[in-house]
Amino acid sequence: MKKLTSLFAVLLCLVAANANAQSERAVWTKEQANEWYSKQGWIRGSNFTPGSAINQLEMWQKETFDPATIDKELGFAEGIGFNTMRVFLHHVAWEVDPEGFKKRVNEYLAIADKHHIKTMFVFFDDVWDENYAAGKQREPKPGVHNSGWIRDPGKLFYETNPAVVATLEKYVKDILTTFKNDHRILMWDVYNEPGNSGYKGKSLYLLSLVFRWGRQINPVQPLSAGVWAKDLTELNTFQLANSDIITYHNYDDEKVHAEVIDSLQKYGRPLICTEYMARTRGSKFQNIMPMMKQKNVGAINWGFVAGKTNTIYAWDTPIPDGSEPKVWFHDIFRKDGSPYSKEEVDLIKSLTGKK
Repeated sequence: MKKLTSLFAVLLCLVAANANAQSERAVWTKEQANEWYSKQGWIRGSNFTPGSAINQLEMWQKETFDPATIDKELGFAEGIGFNTMRVFLHHVAWEVDPEGFKKRVNEYLAIADKHHIKTMFVFFDDVWDENYAAGKQREPKPGVHNSGWIRDPGKLFYETNPAVVATLEKYVKDILTTFKNDHRILMWDVYNEPGNSGYKGKSLYLLSLVFRWGRQINPVQPLSAGVWAKDLTELNTFQLANSDIITYHNYDDEKVHAEVIDSLQKYGRPLICTEYMARTRGSKFQNIMPMMKQKNVGAINWGFVAGKTNTIYAWDTPIPDGSEPKVWFHDIFRKDGSPYSKEEVDLIKSLTGKK
């Protein structure tokens, strides 16, 4: 372990030295950020994984990439007036097949654009399973929330192979260079919930690197990493200081959520909530989405079509026999496009101008 720790430290120093040798743009000013936001209209949508994919690899690998399902489900999104989807990438899908991966990303963007939907791509993620591999992915565990979701890079970077940082840099810069001027991309969410899974401050270094890589490539789209846990003070401070647009997660009721919005608006930058809506926690479309529209806060809920991610089940309340919960935790539609709640869909349409 001492040897690995020493190697990790050396590698970080080398990467930092190399990164510092390249120029990078500054964080957008508040004026730049607000000017960009004023041109977007009210941002609303969902986190999106097609119902046929259990995780990021199954979504993006050549063998399981499913444009027919993506097209169908993004049609559901267009039908209720959503204009943005937040979509997770994964470096392993790129590493196995860089050119093919970029072609599939481009195909996804073409489908989304046909439905008048922009995309917020996510690079890294500290949530759920630390172990992953290319190839066939596991089957869902009945009744278990996100039973096949995987981190990126997770254990590979933090414990077993810190040298993968060179691959991660190539991956991020290749994707950003390829799509840096693409109008179909709304923004780049560089790291989902850094510090989760017990990493805490350990995630700060990779977080700082991905922001640096992004500013070196300098895409026309803004960069951000959402704050999500108030006790991660060091990470929160860094994220808020380095994000062009402030993004955040909140699964609480309208009172607590409003307090979070008020605290973040003090920074003078646009706000987009990139995760909300967990019905059994009191975060619902009925009490959260109208408030966000009124406050001009972007609204991206978790979950869209009930599928292999099993996010109709709550985080900590599995149903081992796989039966449908009385109250869905996340998600809006069944696979056939019928809504879980017509009342919810009618509300969403009224807020987006589709009704």
